[in-house]
Amino acid sequence: MKTIKSLLLACALLFAASAHAEKITIAAAADLKFAMDEIVTAFKQANAADEVEVIYGSSGKFHTQIQQNAPYDLYFSADIGFPRELVKAGFAASDAKPYAFGRIVLWSATMDATKMTLASLTDPKIIRVAIANPKHAPYGKRAEEALRASGLWEKVEPKLVYGENIAHTAQFVQTGNAQAGIIALALAVNPELANKGGYYLIPDNLHEPLEQGFIITKRAEGNALAKRFADYMGSKPARAVMVKYGFVLPGESASK
Repeated sequence: MKTIKSLLLACALLFAASAHAEKITIAAAADLKFAMDEIVTAFKQANAADEVEVIYGSSGKFHTQIQQNAPYDLYFSADIGFPRELVKAGFAASDAKPYAFGRIVLWSATMDATKMTLASLTDPKIIRVAIANPKHAPYGKRAEEALRASGLWEKVEPKLVYGENIAHTAQFVQTGNAQAGIIALALAVNPELANKGGYYLIPDNLHEPLEQGFIITKRAEGNALAKRFADYMGSKPARAVMVKYGFVLPGESASK
C-alpha cells in the first residue's frame, strides 16, 4: 500500500511540475550565438523545468517572419530599428528595449588580422572578402558603411561574398571560402575563432551605431516565462556574459 501511495504521490508531483513548466522560442540575431547560449544555460539552472529554444539567424528575416505570425516569443535584433517597427505595427507585447551595442571587426583565419586594416582588403592576394548581406543583416549594413566611409567600397565590392547572417559570414572565412571578412566582435572573441588569426577592431566612427534591442512578441503576451527571461537579460550574470563577448552595454563606454 505504501508503495502505491508513494507512486501516486510521485506521479502527482511530476504532473504538477509539468503543469507549471513553460516553453518559449527566441529568435536571436546570429551575433548572439555564443553569448545567448551561455545566458540560456545559466537561466535554466534556476528554471530547470522550463524550456528555452533559441533560433539564430538574420535580424531582417526574423522581422519579416514575425509579421507573418512566426511562432517566436522574444525577438533579439542586431538593429533596434526592427523591433521598434514591430512595436508600431502592433506585433509586440512590450516596448523595444536596448540590450547592447555591437562592434565589427576585420577577421581572418589564415592571416594575422591584428596587423591589418580595411585598406588591407585591396591587396591582390585577397581574392574574396565576406560580409553579411547588407539588404537584411545589420552587421552587413555597417560593414558597407565602414568600407564606404574609408573610400574602399568600389575597390573591395568586386571581391565580396555575402553571408545570410553574420554567423554564416564568419563560416565563409573559417572554411577558407574567403580570405578575410568583416564580422561581429562577439563571434571573433569566441575560442573557436579567437585562436585563428586574430582581429582588427574597426573604428566605430566609420559606421552608424549597432544599437541592438529586443521585444516580447504579441504572441507571448501574458507568457510569464517570456517576461522572466526578458527581465533576466538585465541581471548581473547576463550582463557579464554580454561584456565577455565584446558587447557594449547601454549607458556604458567601450573598453576596447
